[in-house]
Amino acid sequence: MKPGDIVLGTFRGAVETKLRPAVVLSSEIYLRERPDVIVGILTSKLPGRLATTDHVLRDWRQAGLRVERCFRAYILTIDKREVTVIRRLGECDWSAVELRVSHAIET
Repeated sequence: MKPGDIVLGTFRGAVETKLRPAVVLSSEIYLRERPDVIVGILTSKLPGRLATTDHVLRDWRQAGLRVERCFRAYILTIDKREVTVIRRLGECDWSAVELRVSHAIET
């Protein structure tokens, strides 16, 4: 598991808990030292108006996703044993996600 990987797991969303994809946000150091992983949710409910912290994936098919997805800065942790890596974000999408996360947490 590496930063930028797409994982599948049962995640609690803003509205419901369900099986959904997410993107690994944890650094490699974090992943080596901890039993959990920090992820950001990928939703199929595309917003009518994108927030600064949203990113509609450009290469969602290449990332192994069945439908178009949007990264939302809805960040949570989950035990590594509860997720399965399915693929990896393309470089363009990963860079965009990193930027959205920095907008969400910068001080």
